[in-house]
Amino acid sequence: MGVRRQARPRRRTALIAAAVASLLSASYAASGSAAAADPPPQPPPQLTQAKVDDAVGTLDRVVQDGMRKTGVPGVAVAVVYKDRVVYLKGFGERRVGASGTVDPDTVFELASLSKPLASTVVAGAVGDKTIGWDDPVAGQLPRFALKDPWATEHVTVADLFSHRSGLPDHSGDLLEDLGFDRTYILEHLKYEPLSPFRASYAYTNFGVTAAGQAVANANDTTWEKLAEDTLYDPAGMNSTSSRFSDYDKAKDKAATHVKDADGSWEAKYVRDADAQSPAGGASSTARDMATWMRLQLANGKLDGEQIIPADPLERTHLPEIVTSPPRAPAGRTGFYGLGWNVSYDDQGRLRLSHSGAFELGANTNVTLLPGEQLGIAVLTNGAPVGLADSVALDFFDTAQYGKPTTDWLALVDQVYQQQEDAGRSPTDYTKPPANAAGARSDDTYTGTYDNDFYGPLTVTAAQNGELTMSLGPEPMTFRLTHFDGDTFSFETVGENATGPSGVTFKGGSDGAKAGKVTVEAFDENGLGTFTRP
Repeated sequence: MGVRRQARPRRRTALIAAAVASLLSASYAASGSAAAADPPPQPPPQLTQAKVDDAVGTLDRVVQDGMRKTGVPGVAVAVVYKDRVVYLKGFGERRVGASGTVDPDTVFELASLSKPLASTVVAGAVGDKTIGWDDPVAGQLPRFALKDPWATEHVTVADLFSHRSGLPDHSGDLLEDLGFDRTYILEHLKYEPLSPFRASYAYTNFGVTAAGQAVANANDTTWEKLAEDTLYDPAGMNSTSSRFSDYDKAKDKAATHVKDADGSWEAKYVRDADAQSPAGGASSTARDMATWMRLQLANGKLDGEQIIPADPLERTHLPEIVTSPPRAPAGRTGFYGLGWNVSYDDQGRLRLSHSGAFELGANTNVTLLPGEQLGIAVLTNGAPVGLADSVALDFFDTAQYGKPTTDWLALVDQVYQQQEDAGRSPTDYTKPPANAAGARSDDTYTGTYDNDFYGPLTVTAAQNGELTMSLGPEPMTFRLTHFDGDTFSFETVGENATGPSGVTFKGGSDGAKAGKVTVEAFDENGLGTFTRP
């Protein structure tokens, strides 16, 4: 039985980048407003101090109710309004089973909320004129290439930050799961197939990372140091870093948690995202996020000082590519800017947002209404179940309408669950067919197989007859469980784990060794076949 190619959807790190934007578009359409051909200029502020105060007054209850319903161990929330921090609070535990409560200075991993932070950093570098948003990255990344030479020559910092380079969804993420570093991953994106350049949207952590690295190279420094020197230090964001080691050594930090089968939460995994630091490797606190939101809403200023130049920062807030076409004639189109989801509500107001999600235990959200000078950041230390996103959605609904317009927690969690279910293999490898064919002798399968993208894969037989496959720089070793004939299964691991997945050997009839092996979980883009030399 052969492996069917697994149709993996966007992973949770990108889910809210499109799915919740679509939900918002549907919500806007339901109110009956007509969509304009072009976004209007920012209308005058429509929220009053009293409305914002009322929404702020619900946050304690909303957060605590959400934690009770989901079991997420810890949450920190910051709200800014008219350049003031009007809410700053922590809830729950930093780590289940250990002493220490979450407070405004607890450090959380941000996951993809790192992207709007990164575009803020790049806006600073663009303001210094070391590189431009529309400059090609090829000159700064000599060994970086896309599959098409013309795209390689022309792809810009803005193309990569807005996910319109043509790279497939989440290109390179599986290499990160196998332990490859940033250099290896960026140098191997050239093997990925491309969709139409600048005409298609596909969320790519390592596309953003390539852009960030190019900007750092243009400044003759590392990405981590550039972020520190350009944004974190000048803004006084003293607990924010783009290095995992800084998060790891913080005394007041929130551990990442996943939900066990019995419904309890466990600090089971450590998520080191240094390989994709510009896209997902930042860590911060609610207090520092409040500072950054104030800077964003004040066009790069903080306490009267211009930290980030206004013009290149404003560019990050503009639509660059369509992410979600309207679902109804009066619906709203969702866009992606430079590190931001960009949308417009029924009142014609610009809405900027981004979520972060680590399957290994973090979920975050930031949402801004620049025309209202209002923003919220929600940080959680649990795998995504919709809590961070729903707190933000509830807050803005309450400010505008006096109450939430729907049960956002249930709705967003449902989207997450649908995505998780859709990501699994269509084959249930826990249930071999009743008439399954037996495997051939171990030496049919053992040996080393080559692959330009993933590197070598080695199949080994133990004395007890158990087969394993090993690959990656460490390497990582996976047990192969027989399923049917020349098809085995293994358990996927890491941020992009999707449960059991197939491994099918081909060739080697009449006693000869198998010539190829295809790993289903690695084959979404046709790169998962390894060949015996």
